[in-house]
Amino acid sequence: MNDFLSLLLSFHVIIAVIIIALILVQKGKGADMGSAFGAGASGTIFGAKGSANFLSRTTAILATIFFITSLTLAYLNKGTIKVDSVLDKIQTNEILIEESENKELLPVIPLDSPNKR
Repeated sequence: MNDFLSLLLSFHVIIAVIIIALILVQKGKGADMGSAFGAGASGTIFGAKGSANFLSRTTAILATIFFITSLTLAYLNKGTIKVDSVLDKIQTNEILIEESENKELLPVIPLDSPNKR
């Protein structure tokens, strides 16, 4: 089971890197006007509009696969992580301070008038 999780996590990371690369390769919406008047895009492998459709569809498919692998990893790791609270590790008998010790350490403050010298 642990090998399957490692394999799935590796696949998940590879898909994430490919999605990032595909998103960075795609052109923004502002570049559509220049390619509409034949700015050299028709000489590419996919044609004038073929690359946008291919990259968009590939990104959508990879995003769906990424989402499915995310849910699968979350489901398979459910309950495998043990959460220890810091508060559970504190022993209360070490924290308690007796009041008699505390009173001896406090400074004496006169209460009549603090401005008198």
